Amino acid sequence: MNKLGSGQLLLRRAANWINGVPRFDGPLRDSINPATYEVIGNYPDDGLNAAISSVVAANRAFVHSQWAHDHELRARVLEQMAAAFERNYEALLDVLSQENGKVKREAAFELDMVPSKLRYYAAAALLESGRALRPKPGRLSMILRQPMGVAAVIAPWNSPVVLTIRSLAPALAAGCSTVIKLPAQVAQTASMMARIMAEARDLPAGVINLFFESGADGSSYLVNTPQVPVVSFTGATRTGRIIAAAGANNLKRFGMELGGKTPMIVFDDADLQQALPVLEKALTVFAGQFCMTGSRLLVQDGVYERVRDTIAERLRMVRVGPASDPLSDMGPLIDKANVERIELMVETALRAGARAIVRGGAVGTGALSKGAFFRPALLEVDDNRLDIVQQEVFGPVLTLQRFNSEADAVELANSTSYGLAAGIWTRDLDKALRVAEALAAGSVWVNDWARVFDGTEEGGFKQSGLGRLNGVAALEDFIEYKHIALRPGVVNP
Repeated sequence: MNKLGSGQLLLRRAANWINGVPRFDGPLRDSINPATYEVIGNYPDDGLNAAISSVVAANRAFVHSQWAHDHELRARVLEQMAAAFERNYEALLDVLSQENGKVKREAAFELDMVPSKLRYYAAAALLESGRALRPKPGRLSMILRQPMGVAAVIAPWNSPVVLTIRSLAPALAAGCSTVIKLPAQVAQTASMMARIMAEARDLPAGVINLFFESGADGSSYLVNTPQVPVVSFTGATRTGRIIAAAGANNLKRFGMELGGKTPMIVFDDADLQQALPVLEKALTVFAGQFCMTGSRLLVQDGVYERVRDTIAERLRMVRVGPASDPLSDMGPLIDKANVERIELMVETALRAGARAIVRGGAVGTGALSKGAFFRPALLEVDDNRLDIVQQEVFGPVLTLQRFNSEADAVELANSTSYGLAAGIWTRDLDKALRVAEALAAGSVWVNDWARVFDGTEEGGFKQSGLGRLNGVAALEDFIEYKHIALRPGVVNP
């Protein structure tokens, strides 16, 4: 932001991007820094009209441009987008950390994943092909893989850049035109991201459209209109169920990565010196606002007290603060409404029998009280049925449970409706593989946490999602198969 002569800040003006140009239509709302609650910019808030215009532009681009047919064009544009994100890295880092609240190294962790994803799917665009076969003499069959049409990408505010690109890149590689919807909490980040993507010089107008909104009118339109046959959604399980039910009227295809309640299983033979720092970060990265947050700590009897006492001390030492402070270990939640929501969840758990080893909670005094800060909490739990164990918190609240045997660990870990990810800490590789196979989770880390790669699929079991993202399987959400049967020449019956 620049300063005016009066000393006031010149606020950023975010824009929706539709058909290749910025759009400022709609009533203006304020963008807020969650660490200070200062206004950092404004944005137009007219989700429904932006969604309608975006779908019109995307359909026109799909039908009238070469995008759906030209693999080399798609690969070239994805490469150009990767280079654009690299050129604009520092500017996007500043906006993301200020608007989203992430400390700089966590914002950098998010942005560092973007160029390689785009380049992975640039290569996938060139490799994408069908097949031909001769099922019997005189007959020839071709199987074509064709893009479905307009794909909607509905991404969340917690990691808005990489989670948008994670769905967008395979959609583009498959040949779909796209409409991206992001929440208003990250309108400035979304606007800059759209401008960066628009730097791809060979991108046809209308192939990528982006808007943001404070409500859900635009999202609802994308889910309900038959002009959008596929939706890639990342967000809460409850919301995923609602949009899946709405889209069923048009037999819409959905790819969904939904909520998680990641168990971190620590066996007696674990290397605790290696494990404990990672277990701390598994809770505090992005202030726990991460679908793969290690929010359930399951510890075997032999090391239970040591793990409890050490992780408690580590969480007490976490320094919460704004992204602008290089000494901050953890930034704020996205807003004060979420601080109040999580405070209520913790208080409800304590009244139901959980014990506060580290109470944590909202920062109520001092300079940080102006922001949406929440100190990490550690709750010891005996009753596995408590909501604090069963429901996603989406904040830095860790539950601690004891187990005796390998079978106990698996039973506890699998006891929620979620199945996105899990972690195992042990020196015994055979045990690690046995437990990993038994866990109902789409990703299982052994002696590690949150390792994802462009070429390896990720997604959820049970109520944690449908389909897969990353890897070649991510293309399947955006592809239709067509069989063309040929009878060439004259063939005797």
